[in-house]
Amino acid sequence: MYTSQQVRAAGARRRGFSLAELMVVIVILGMLAAFIVPKVMDKFFKSQIGIAKAEVVVIANAVQDYRINNAGRAPASLEELIQPDENGTRYLDLDTTPTDPWGNPYVYVPDDGSGDFMVWCYGKDGVEGGEGDSRDFSHRMVKNKEIK
Repeated sequence: MYTSQQVRAAGARRRGFSLAELMVVIVILGMLAAFIVPKVMDKFFKSQIGIAKAEVVVIANAVQDYRINNAGRAPASLEELIQPDENGTRYLDLDTTPTDPWGNPYVYVPDDGSGDFMVWCYGKDGVEGGEGDSRDFSHRMVKNKEIK
């Protein structure tokens, strides 16, 4: 039979993990991270594109509403959409001009009298042109499903 002191001494020797056990856990966590992180980042990027696509359409709709309520006159800039117009209507409920998920301003090209305007997102890099995560798209491209 064991004395209580012998049982406590045996338990004291078994506390904690061995170095080999810790290394196995670290290797498993590293392998999981190597497989999971790229997939999560890809989903995160796709969600940013989805947000930007939705926002360019919302801004374009706000421009259309502005034109309807202001006798066909288009706003000269996006700032006009966040400030109340002559009728006291705000078309975008924002305090500052809208920016894309990467913090770049959306680009609004007012119509040239033809009734044609464009709302653009220049992608992650915020400059015209680019591919991949820096590709440009307009509200028309989104509505016509030209961008995925």
